[in-house]
Amino acid sequence: MLRLVEDALRDAGLSARSVAELATVDTKAGEPGILGAAERLGVPLTTYSAEELARVDVPNPSGAALAAVGTPSVAEAAALARGGQLLVPKRTSSARPARATCAVVRRTGRGPLPAVEPGAGVEVGTEAGRDRAAEGGPGPGCTR
Repeated sequence: MLRLVEDALRDAGLSARSVAELATVDTKAGEPGILGAAERLGVPLTTYSAEELARVDVPNPSGAALAAVGTPSVAEAAALARGGQLLVPKRTSSARPARATCAVVRRTGRGPLPAVEPGAGVEVGTEAGRDRAAEGGPGPGCTR
């Protein structure tokens, strides 16, 4: 999952140092891959109920997500739950079947937010978005 987040950020021209938090559906809060990614990135994990995520308008809803956790989106919805601009639409990992998906959102004044969702009926969202330009790190428009 961490590699998928880092790849999505890099492809969007953003730095992993700008990640503020990871987000997912609450039923996946204990997933080792998500917890490990949050720890490696040094960010908190935020969770949302499936009902909260189902209320978020997303460009790429999924019947599989709806069947698995009761919401048509986890990755994009978790990243967009508190608003923002979608920079990287949901993308899947290269494993087949796909093991994770990721979306990146930039919140107004907060930087990018990635969301990750593991596959095989399990969905997770990670969101990241702290702008560290003021801390001497990469800011908007930098690589991540």
